[in-house]
Amino acid sequence: MGRASEETFGATPVTGELARLAQLHGVEMSYEPAPGRIVHVPEATVTAVLGALGVDASTPSAVRDAIARHQQQSRSRLLPQCVVLRAGRVLRLDVPDGTVLTAALEDGTLHDLPVCDEPPVLPYGYHMLRAVTPDGRTACAPLIVAPERIDGAEQPPRPLYGFMAQLYSVLSSRSWGMGDLADLADLAAWAGRALGAGFLTVNPLHSAVPGEPTDPSPYRPSSRRFPDPVYLRIEEIPEYAYLPAEYRARAADLLLQATALRDGVLDKDALIDRDAVWRLKRAALELVRKVPLTPGRRAAYCDFLAEQGQALDDYATWCALAEIHGPDWYSWPPALRDSRSPQTARARTECLDRVDFYCWLAWLTDSQLRSAQRAATDAGMPIGIVHDLAVGVHPSGADAWALCDALAPGMSVGAPPDAFNSHGQDWGLPPWRPDALAATGYAPWRELLRGVMRHAGGVRIDHAMGLFRLWWVPQRRPPTEGTYVRYDAEAMLGVLTLEAHRAGALVIGEDLGTVEPGVREELDGRGILGTSVLWFERAHQADGQPLPPEHWRTGCLATVTTHDLPSTAARLTGEHIQLRHGLGLLSRPLVEEQRQDTLEVAEWLALLGRLGLLPEGPRDEEGAIKAMHRFLLRTPARMVGVWLPDAVGDRRPQNLPGTSEEYPNWRLPIADATGRPLTLEQLAASPRLHALVDELRAGADRRRDPACLLP
Repeated sequence: MGRASEETFGATPVTGELARLAQLHGVEMSYEPAPGRIVHVPEATVTAVLGALGVDASTPSAVRDAIARHQQQSRSRLLPQCVVLRAGRVLRLDVPDGTVLTAALEDGTLHDLPVCDEPPVLPYGYHMLRAVTPDGRTACAPLIVAPERIDGAEQPPRPLYGFMAQLYSVLSSRSWGMGDLADLADLAAWAGRALGAGFLTVNPLHSAVPGEPTDPSPYRPSSRRFPDPVYLRIEEIPEYAYLPAEYRARAADLLLQATALRDGVLDKDALIDRDAVWRLKRAALELVRKVPLTPGRRAAYCDFLAEQGQALDDYATWCALAEIHGPDWYSWPPALRDSRSPQTARARTECLDRVDFYCWLAWLTDSQLRSAQRAATDAGMPIGIVHDLAVGVHPSGADAWALCDALAPGMSVGAPPDAFNSHGQDWGLPPWRPDALAATGYAPWRELLRGVMRHAGGVRIDHAMGLFRLWWVPQRRPPTEGTYVRYDAEAMLGVLTLEAHRAGALVIGEDLGTVEPGVREELDGRGILGTSVLWFERAHQADGQPLPPEHWRTGCLATVTTHDLPSTAARLTGEHIQLRHGLGLLSRPLVEEQRQDTLEVAEWLALLGRLGLLPEGPRDEEGAIKAMHRFLLRTPARMVGVWLPDAVGDRRPQNLPGTSEEYPNWRLPIADATGRPLTLEQLAASPRLHALVDELRAGADRRRDPACLLP
C-alpha cells in the first residue's frame, strides 16, 4: 500500500532529536496494526522507555547530551559489543586497514582471522575476538559462531503427529493431585509405543513463585531456568524407598492425604489445588532429604552443582530468602535486593542448609525430566518431549532478582491493540534489555536456552516475535501507550540455533497474532518451525475463506486449537461464546458474536465436506473433529499436533484470556464430553481417543514419503 493511502492515528508524532535518540536505541515511535494504518506513540512513552534503557531523555539538553555520548562511544569503539557470525559467511567489521584479528576459541586455542572476503573457518561456539590496529589500539568482544540453520532432531520421516498437553491436567491413579513427571514419562511411553506418536508438547514446567495462593499460570514463572519441584513424583526418588522406620508412618499419612486430594480433583467440578499438592510434597521431601545419598548419588549431585554453577546458587538462594522474607524481593531489606551484595552473601551462608535443600530439589527434578525424555525416545518417538519456554518471568521472582541488571526496570511486556483485543495486553513480565544482553555476550539468553533444552527433543518459543521486537508498556500506563523495542535478531537467533544444534533439538516458534513482515520468512530460513492454527488459516482477502490444505506452509506445527483457545468441541457447538458471554467478555452483542462464530464454523465444515473429509456429516461432533485432523494431514505441515482434551471431547478451555479469578485458568483436569475428569489410565482406554488416532495413522501413512525429512 502506498504512502498516499496511509492513515495516521494516536499521539502527535515524535520528531527531532528525541526521534533520533530513540532510533539509535531501537525504540520505535509508531507501529502499524494493519496495512496502511500508522499509530504514533506518545512522547512520554518514548522518554520512559529510553529511561529504562539507562538513557536520560527527560529534557532537550539531556537528549542532546545522550546523542553526543552515543556518537562518542561509537567513534571510540573498535569492535561491536558482541559479534555474531553465521558459519560459512564472511566476517565483516569496520576496522582500520592492517588490523590483526584473532579468535580465542572455547577450547583455549587461538585462530588468526582473515580481514578480507574469505569466510573464516571457525567451529560453532562462544569465542572471544581480539583486534589490534597498526597504531597499537586493542579491543576484545564476544564472538558467537552459529549454524546457518537448525538441523532438527533425528530427521524423522514426515508427517509426524503427536499430542499437546498441559501436564498438571493429566492425572494418573498415582498422582498427588496433579499430573507429574512420572505421569509425563508414562504418557510419552504410551503415546509412542501404543499410538505411534512422534512427540509430546507440554506447558512450561518453570518454577512458580511460592506463596498461597500461587499464581497458577505457567507463563508467569519465578524462574525459567529451573523446573518446578511440584512436578516431582515422590515415590520415584530413590531415597524414598529407604526412609527409616520413624519416618514411614508420617510418609504413609502424607500418601493417604495425597490420595484423597487426587480423588477429590477427579470428582466432577473439582479443581487442581497446586498449593495443597505442594504442601504435601514439600513435607514428604523434607522427610526424604533425611536419607543420606549413596556415594554414587552424592557424586552425581556434586556434578550437577558444578555444572549449574552460579545460576543454581542464585535460584536456591532466592528460594531460601523467600522463606524468610516472603516471595516479593522488592519488599526485602534493601541490601538483600541486590543478589551480589556482601549482605546477600552473608545471608546465603547463614541459611546454607535451605539453599542446599533447593539445589537438591532442582537436581531431583532434573533427574526425573531426563527420565521422561528417555522414556519418550525409548518408546520410538523421534523427537520426544517438546518443552515450552515462556516469554518472561514474574517481576517478583527468582530470575528477576538474580538477573535484574539484564531486565528493564519499570517496564512490562505485552501486545498492542489488535483485532482480537482493542485495549492491548499487559502481561506483567519485565523485558530483556537488549543493550545488557549484548554487553554480556548474550550469556543470560544462552544459559536459559541451555537449561530448557537440557532434556528436550524440542522447544516451543512462546511469542517468537519477541526475538525481533517486544511491546514495552511503562508501569501505571495502559497497554495502548506502549511501544516496540528492537532486539538484535541476528544475535538472538544465532544463540538459539547454536543451542538447538548442541542439544540436538528442534525449535517451534509461536508466531500467532501481530507479526511484522519478514519475521516468518526469517524464522523459516533459520530452520525454526512456525505455528499454524486451523481457525486462523484463511486466505488474505478481507473476507478470506478457509485456506485450502495445499496452501498451508510446510515449516510448521499444524493444530486445530491451542491452550489459549476453545476446545474444538466447544467451538463446534458454540459453547465457548456462551461461556464468554456469561463472564462479560464479549465485545459485541451476543447475537452478533454467535452469528459470526456460526458462519466461521460453517465455512470450515463446508470446505471439509467438499474435500470429502467429512463422511459422518456436519452434525456429527466427533466426526467433525476427526475431519479437521484429516484436513491437517492433507496439508504439507511437517508436524501435526492434537490437543489432548480434543481427543476425548473436553468442552472446557484450559485458559480463558482476559480472566483471572472469573475462570479457573490452569486448574482443570482433562475431562470427557460430559465434564467427567479422566485419569491417564482412562485416557489410554478411551475409544474416542483411539478412533481419532486411527485416523491420524491412516492419514500419515497416506502422506508419508521416506524421502521427505524434517529440516
